[in-house]
Amino acid sequence: MAATESKHRARPAPIAVAVAFSAATLGVGYWALGLATMLIFTAGFIGGLLLWLVWPSGGGWADVRVPYWIALSLFVIHRVEEKQMEFFAFLATVTGVPTPAVTSVPVVLLVVISAGAWLLGPVLMRCGHPFGRYLAWTFFASMGLTELAHFLIFPWVNPAGVGYVPGMWSVVALAPVAWWGMWRLARQPSYASAVRRGAGRT
Repeated sequence: MAATESKHRARPAPIAVAVAFSAATLGVGYWALGLATMLIFTAGFIGGLLLWLVWPSGGGWADVRVPYWIALSLFVIHRVEEKQMEFFAFLATVTGVPTPAVTSVPVVLLVVISAGAWLLGPVLMRCGHPFGRYLAWTFFASMGLTELAHFLIFPWVNPAGVGYVPGMWSVVALAPVAWWGMWRLARQPSYASAVRRGAGRT
């Protein structure tokens, strides 16, 4: 079974799909929010792709489901903080790119692609599909790396001076949970995860 799974992971088709998906996401991000914001997205989607290629196997859904759902819940809180504190107005001021309407085609596509992918990831991981691991890596990398821009980038380009940036406080909880998820994805799978994978292939 292990040899079969290894061959399945080594096939170029899932890698090609992952590369195309990452490129499409960044393209839509550029369309919606401009070059500067797209480059920040790179940490999540290109970083997640590279992490998946480095650790194509490891912890399965049974290992990451707790940090995954906690991080997803914290991300919802993070988006609420951003909305309430007008993060996208701040982003438009910093980048010079006007805030697009939430119903505009690029914004809707960006939400569908990212949210859809991160909800599909658990389903594919439960089935043992390698693309599910890629989606999990992009999710955790986006939460644990991209969101650090609220501390590492945005405060230093804030026209009002170094200080609070909309969405900053929720990242304090979100990022460490995402790091926990990445650690569990990279480590050896637990017995429960291995059993689940075996059941998914029968």
